[in-house]
Amino acid sequence: MPFYDSESLAELEQRFRAQLINSLPGAKALALIGTRSKAGQENLAVFNSVFHVGANPAMLGLVFRPDSVDRHTLSHIRETGFYTMNQVSAGMAGAAHQTSARYPAEVSEFAATGLQPFYYPGFEAPAVLESRVRIGLELAEEIPVKSNGTILVIGRVSWLEFPDTALGEDGFINPLVTGSVSVCGLDAYYGLEPLGRYAYAKPDMPPRKL
Repeated sequence: MPFYDSESLAELEQRFRAQLINSLPGAKALALIGTRSKAGQENLAVFNSVFHVGANPAMLGLVFRPDSVDRHTLSHIRETGFYTMNQVSAGMAGAAHQTSARYPAEVSEFAATGLQPFYYPGFEAPAVLESRVRIGLELAEEIPVKSNGTILVIGRVSWLEFPDTALGEDGFINPLVTGSVSVCGLDAYYGLEPLGRYAYAKPDMPPRKL
């Protein structure tokens, strides 16, 4: 069984280390982040670092790598305060992965990948027409992580849209209905296989499937 301590991790080849550490959490949520600059330049980028922050108010977060090079998505969010988070389905995985290519700022990843921008009335940032779950967010807070230079961006949910067939009576959005895929590491995409939902956990009761 391989073993690494902090010193041996630091000695690993850069890309190998990045893949290794990125895949440590296992399969996780994946989203396309849509933005537009004040000048009207659209941008679309895939992220594997999206997460739930709170439900009241509804807030979601994502992590940006250190701001040492041009980060078009982050620049647009800072400029306008608006962005979208879009679910990736199996048929979109290739196009979503392609948005990670380092296109120049003047190139729209929508045009480069064939994905189509969709604008919610009165909202400045583009969503992805092909996505089955689309969320509009407004920048609430930007938090620098001093230990490694990454940037935590917290967004307040302005609007959300998804198929009515995906919504359960208890508010659960079924990822099997929306066709959501997950990602492990930097380039491995997975479909979902249901293992079951469980009732609310209580100390005096064993786990119970719904």
